[in-house]
Amino acid sequence: MARLARWYGSGPLHLLVLIASFALTGYAMVRLFAVQPWEVAIWFVGAAVLHDLILLPLYSLADLSALSVLRHRTPDGPTVQWINYLRVPALLSGLLLLVWFPLVFRLAVPYPGDTGLSDSVYLGRWLAITGVLFAASAVAFALRLRRFRRDRRTDESRSDPGRSGTR
Repeated sequence: MARLARWYGSGPLHLLVLIASFALTGYAMVRLFAVQPWEVAIWFVGAAVLHDLILLPLYSLADLSALSVLRHRTPDGPTVQWINYLRVPALLSGLLLLVWFPLVFRLAVPYPGDTGLSDSVYLGRWLAITGVLFAASAVAFALRLRRFRRDRRTDESRSDPGRSGTR
């Protein structure tokens, strides 16, 4: 077991789940290629090109820009990892936009027959959800920062020899 962990880098359960996910993906690809081989191939190549050549450089640049701008604003700031409190709501908001962009940008064919809603509500709702995601992330970060500062004060008071509990 230890040799497997050294060779593979993780435990056997991880390897088993990875093999199962590859098997499921392979099964889905075989089924899809049997029905629509050209459409699947075009979609796969297009998605890979779109992601690897366009989207990956864009969101990597945005991430590096956020890191550099905000790092220079607080050079001696707390050592709490803050970037994930920015990445997670941005990822979720971007994923929602990716899924619903035809409705958000009013590019879809008339849609009220299926949902009962006009397409004018989706932009406002997407913006509201994005705002809630970033606000919840800001609250979570503030709570973590507060706990970090409280723990740091507690550690400093324990390590300060001049501040004994006697008065």
